[in-house]
Amino acid sequence: LIFTKIFPDIMKGIIHEMWGMRGIIFNFAISDLKIRYRNSFLGVLWSLVEPLLLLGVLFFVFSTMFKTETPNFPIYLLVGIITWNFFKNGTTIALSSLKNRSSIMTQIYFPRSVPGISAGITASIMLLTEIMVLVFFMVWLEFIPPITMLFLPLVLLLEFVLIIGISLPLSVLNVKYKDIEFIWGIALQAGFFLTPIFYQFEMLPESIRQILQFSPMVQIITMAHHVTLYGQIPSFNSLLYAVVSTLMIVGIGYLIFRKLQLRIVEEI
Repeated sequence: LIFTKIFPDIMKGIIHEMWGMRGIIFNFAISDLKIRYRNSFLGVLWSLVEPLLLLGVLFFVFSTMFKTETPNFPIYLLVGIITWNFFKNGTTIALSSLKNRSSIMTQIYFPRSVPGISAGITASIMLLTEIMVLVFFMVWLEFIPPITMLFLPLVLLLEFVLIIGISLPLSVLNVKYKDIEFIWGIALQAGFFLTPIFYQFEMLPESIRQILQFSPMVQIITMAHHVTLYGQIPSFNSLLYAVVSTLMIVGIGYLIFRKLQLRIVEEI
């Protein structure tokens, strides 16, 4: 009951900060993108190469060593990789977003949520380049997506909200506790195998599905697969689990952020 009362204020605060500081958020996002690919030969093209390399490795493994009967497996695999990369990139960039701007924070004031939010924008820009890869493969494989693919942006929007909800507490926790970066790296590795990126969720034992169904990323990737490949609108249960769990994470994450961000300059 308390959560339902404070959550609208939390979302209103986040949206207000995003709109009010949209200029600096966008500048930070572009800066994060430049830093990420600084001194690399391919630069931002790595956003195209990375999912292709992972696609090639996983496709080889599951089409030769471990036979899979998943229809349109290359598209299925690529949708899962792109959706997961969106989450991984956004939260990983957010980890060091405050640390990387420690010198600026001591000189000028801006809401401490801006670097974490800009990390989500950076990941969104990278997502757009990866979607170009998806479109290319659909054309190459002569795959005609169903009309339900129009729901994919809404699924990705929900994922963006989840990314922001996790990025804000991660950005401040990584300043206060130095082990967070390593812990989150392990969590991402585990999450990659616990989400239906290269397998179908129904393949898991019932006991495991009962637990993983509450994971927002499991539901988001499943919905992305369904709307892109199978012409299925997300079920009520999938939407319920995904939306409720995402909103809870956003609310709890923002409360953690609000508590720790007060002394962030001293911690840095």
